[in-house]
Amino acid sequence: MKAKKQIVELRPDIYQIRVDRPGSHVYLIKGEAKNVLIDTGIAANFPNLKDRLKEVKLQPEDIHLIILTHEHFDHIGASSFFFNTAALAAHRLAANKIQLQDEFVMMSKYFDRLAKPVRADIYLEGDTMIDLGNYRLQIMHTPGHTSGCICLYEPDHKLLFTGDTVLADGILSGVFASGSISDYHMTLQRLSGLRTENLYPGHGRISTSPERDIQKALEETRSLLDDSRMLFEALDTKATFERLFLSWRRFPLPPEKKRKDEDNKT
Repeated sequence: MKAKKQIVELRPDIYQIRVDRPGSHVYLIKGEAKNVLIDTGIAANFPNLKDRLKEVKLQPEDIHLIILTHEHFDHIGASSFFFNTAALAAHRLAANKIQLQDEFVMMSKYFDRLAKPVRADIYLEGDTMIDLGNYRLQIMHTPGHTSGCICLYEPDHKLLFTGDTVLADGILSGVFASGSISDYHMTLQRLSGLRTENLYPGHGRISTSPERDIQKALEETRSLLDDSRMLFEALDTKATFERLFLSWRRFPLPPEKKRKDEDNKT
């Protein structure tokens, strides 16, 4: 059986470096003057990443910019190997978690995938445009999976790099710490308004029917919101909060606060 190629040229000078879980795919764009990686995968994947770059006549030091789609360990782990030679860019909410090594959100310790800590050199905001000459990358802040997720849209060729926001066949990557179902829904509504021919996700196969897949993902977020409402009703969250507020009222006021309250009454 013929082995699958681990690096595939999707478009002229755009390559997908394929990685199985727990890593993520890495995308390479060879710009006219600068070379860009979108995500880097886990730290343990760096030797494979280095070999794949060699196949297209590049070395790690030939990478000028790394754009991280979000802060999860499977997308950023190998970034430390480029830290001294490439600029690292992430949305400010993801950059903050990476800077502080927020293990709860990044999940690296949970999956026992420790790597050298890194920091982002560039804090990205939505609608930032990166012009590589042959391609342009519009940064879109797309919270939902996490608060700091971004997608990258190439408007001239109608390409969408989605990280974990949405995968082929409308699959959602889940709502993790700092994420939100309602934010996810809003994000997918925005993405559904784009004219997109190909969707390049962080896991699995690429999508040649992105509009259909994004609509399918939208329906899934609606279903998740309905399920959440049913769960909160079953848990009787209103009664839980009322008991919590009651317990707060039972705490005695500090003496200074108590005096101020009495003075205000007189």
